[in-house]
Amino acid sequence: MWRLLSGLFGRSSPSPADQRQVERRAYATFRSTSSFIQEVRRDLSRPHAFAHERVGFITVRAASGADGLVLLAENYYPVADDEYVRDNTVGAMIGQEALRKALELALLQGIGVFHVHMHFPSARLWFSATDLREQAKFVPDFFKVCPQMPHGAVVLNDKTVAGRIWTAPTQVKNIDEFNIVGTRSTVGRAAADGSTDLFA
Repeated sequence: MWRLLSGLFGRSSPSPADQRQVERRAYATFRSTSSFIQEVRRDLSRPHAFAHERVGFITVRAASGADGLVLLAENYYPVADDEYVRDNTVGAMIGQEALRKALELALLQGIGVFHVHMHFPSARLWFSATDLREQAKFVPDFFKVCPQMPHGAVVLNDKTVAGRIWTAPTQVKNIDEFNIVGTRSTVGRAAADGSTDLFA
């Protein structure tokens, strides 16, 4: 479905020479306020009529410097109740309109877009095999509409965050660090496999 949607914009994948890329192995930090993350968690925790989990999109601005790449969370866009599709093989399937809106965010605002959902608590937080497979299908298409920004996916539980970042259609790495700033600020560092520790 993502492949079909990207064709609506009539753009082919940009060549590496046309992109303002950061080094794919650069240290990557995701930064947001604690109130922002709590808002996302509250929304994703709401029950849906038939989907087993909820989905949303976080938009980011990115800055590259001596310390690597910093992703600054900007806004959260929940998927509307009527934009989910019944599919018992996955926790949540979103329809064409939700996907179109996410691509338009990147196209019209020139921002990075990160798919987000929640997992139940476990000793370590990371994506499922299905998550990883589907990300490889849809995240690269965001570069057809906004090649100058990184895109990716994050997953939350009730305590921590984990994620992956694409800096080009074929360049993906795990997010190394999560800085959550608030009354009680936290710094979470991912393991070598990208997962984060619930009990850290």
